[in-house]
Amino acid sequence: MAVETMPPLAETAPPRARRESQLALMWRRFRQHQLAVVSLWIVVAFYLVAALAEFLAPVDPAFYSARYTYAPPQGINFIVNDENGWRFQPHVNGYKSEIDPAAMRRTFVIDPEEIIPVRFFAPTEPYRLAGFIPMSVKLMGVENPRDPFYVLGADRLGRDLLSRLIHGTRISLSIGLAGVTLSLFFGIIIGGFAGYYGGLFDSAVMRVIEFIRSMPTIPLWLGLAAALPKDWSALQTYFAITIILSLIGWTELARVVRGRFLSLRTEDFVTAAQLDGASDWRIITRHMVPSFTSHIIAAATLAIPGMILAETALSFLGLGLQPPIVSWGTLLQEAQNIRTLATAPWLLTPGICVVVVILALNFFGDGLRDAADPHGR
Repeated sequence: MAVETMPPLAETAPPRARRESQLALMWRRFRQHQLAVVSLWIVVAFYLVAALAEFLAPVDPAFYSARYTYAPPQGINFIVNDENGWRFQPHVNGYKSEIDPAAMRRTFVIDPEEIIPVRFFAPTEPYRLAGFIPMSVKLMGVENPRDPFYVLGADRLGRDLLSRLIHGTRISLSIGLAGVTLSLFFGIIIGGFAGYYGGLFDSAVMRVIEFIRSMPTIPLWLGLAAALPKDWSALQTYFAITIILSLIGWTELARVVRGRFLSLRTEDFVTAAQLDGASDWRIITRHMVPSFTSHIIAAATLAIPGMILAETALSFLGLGLQPPIVSWGTLLQEAQNIRTLATAPWLLTPGICVVVVILALNFFGDGLRDAADPHGR
């Protein structure tokens, strides 16, 4: 008579999906969203550019040369074909000056005969990466510092657009992160307490949120930004703009958090925590907020584009960040004139960066939201 034997414990172990944590499940679902994954890499690349701005920018963003005003983009070439044959040589072509017969002004055109060698990891004057790492090398530069090197062209003062764009990336993207961080803090705390306690406090918070959201956004931004003192430093203005954007951006998240708290405060785990003697603060921060952390992460990701667009709009209109601070909005101020755009269309490059980052952040946020959906597959 055969005797049945129990299968080994290893064979009765639960499937992998049941052993995964919530973050692991989110990551597995997120990887199935190909557009969101590509967008994630694009966002990471932009933030790496922001972090390494001093190393990646060929020159200081404030450096100018009146000799090369509105110089066109040179572009980097890697192959030289001369009387000695083909050879690998990173270089840019120089400029030659011409007179535009229609506008009767001097213009620059690329001179294919002039070769300006380009060096990668070129030595330069000492500087501090991110403000504290001493370095004396740039990613790329020309061998002779007097030679023109404008990969993306120059502006009306002869400043390198590529260097200014890289440094502007740091300001614009950091404002988005800082603004969303403050908005998360205000939204979770105010919306959480409103949904947890309810009553008069909940009614007052909702009336304030409805009042703020009923006001036109751009005039409200303009009014708050115009109230800033004109004698403030660039750093003070930077923080003030961040706080202004946060004071307006917390309302949407607060409404979402309030609604979730209204539904969660009657759940069994909240009642058990109350009977166990846990304080209200512990119940909110240790039990209720973690139950929908994934939704908060997705909401924060989708809120960053709004912060970036707000800063860009304010700076473009001249009521946000002002020179010498370099941001995408201040760079786009150079492109307000139609005549300027006809002469130097490359000044719209910051606008292209804005579009790419906003789309990438939105696609990334959509993928994160789908991955955080508990009913998703």
